[in-house]
Amino acid sequence: MVRLSSPRSAPWVMSAVAFLVAIPMFFDVGLVMLMPVIYAVALRLDVAAGRPKTWYLQILIPAVAALSCLHAMLPPHPDPMIAVNALDADIGLTLGLGLICAIPAVILAGPVYARLVVSRFRLEPSDGLVRQFTGSTPGEVEERRWAARSGSPVTVPVPHRHGKESGTELRPVPTWTAFVCVLVPVVLTLFSALVDVFAPDAAVATPAHLLGHPVVAMLVAVLVAGALLSHVSGMSGADVKSSFKASLGSVAGVALIIAGGGMFNQVLTASGIDTAVVDLLGDLHINEILLGWLIGLVLAFCTGSSTVGIVSATGILAPLLAGADPVLVSLVVIATGSGSLGLNWVNHAGFWFIKESFGMTLGQATKTHMAAETIVSVVGLVMALFLSLFV
Repeated sequence: MVRLSSPRSAPWVMSAVAFLVAIPMFFDVGLVMLMPVIYAVALRLDVAAGRPKTWYLQILIPAVAALSCLHAMLPPHPDPMIAVNALDADIGLTLGLGLICAIPAVILAGPVYARLVVSRFRLEPSDGLVRQFTGSTPGEVEERRWAARSGSPVTVPVPHRHGKESGTELRPVPTWTAFVCVLVPVVLTLFSALVDVFAPDAAVATPAHLLGHPVVAMLVAVLVAGALLSHVSGMSGADVKSSFKASLGSVAGVALIIAGGGMFNQVLTASGIDTAVVDLLGDLHINEILLGWLIGLVLAFCTGSSTVGIVSATGILAPLLAGADPVLVSLVVIATGSGSLGLNWVNHAGFWFIKESFGMTLGQATKTHMAAETIVSVVGLVMALFLSLFV
């Protein structure tokens, strides 16, 4: 990515990559998969530019915008599919219109907003976080670059090429191996989504749903990665086990934070706040597109779940859209999903994942994660209303 793009185009390239990865992936899963890429690209660009502490935001925000946009607005993602099925929308039409709405939303909330926000504050994750995702620190990368230019011997530590347990010389891991490991969960979840669309009653549907579940898909990817790493690099079973053990410590804190956000989400949902909000908003006599967006926004903000917002909104809108024009129904699906992204704050697990993964303060996470997703939400609504003028 760094070699094929200039520093100016890198945020746009990251938007495109995240856009593609997000097609079959949940937001959190896609973000976990892309985090090492985000860190690696930002680290190299930041060091090459003299460490102005701006590149982490310029690479992270476009990825967040693209992942969240597709997660809520485009089928075959589970949340938009809920609305498609509940409102009996045409999936092909929804996908086409959704792409028209998603592209400007990703551009404005991603590279454009990232360029504006970097002048507001600087972000440089700790050396521990950088090493966790890239295997190096900014200082070590700078020293390597200096040594390479001057011809001096490299004195900073480099990733070891020997198995920790066996002590055997490890073979280099080809790039294709990393791509295979990354693509395993993408292929499994995409296959499950395609089966849902084209052959929901086929015999292969049940195993496809099992393998396409995010948890199962990521587990299969880990097992495939371990097997390929052992076979390609020559690591022993003990070396692979040691590698797994070492990686658990770096993700344990993030896992607990996400679990805490999920618990808060469940407490709010169990309190019945979604029912109260639906009763309050259901009697509003406003445009169906705006109503769907508003219900999705308020409920997702109150409960911390975009799914709750979409399910509740479609339940209210289904009788109102009976016999409506297919284009209008598809635009309501898009607007409802867009609304579920807005004001994504402290009761959303994704907010805490971003905050802790980059060592942000609460205010910094609000200006990046919540602001980017809210821009996607508003632009999605505006685009849906704009397209409705021509139907």
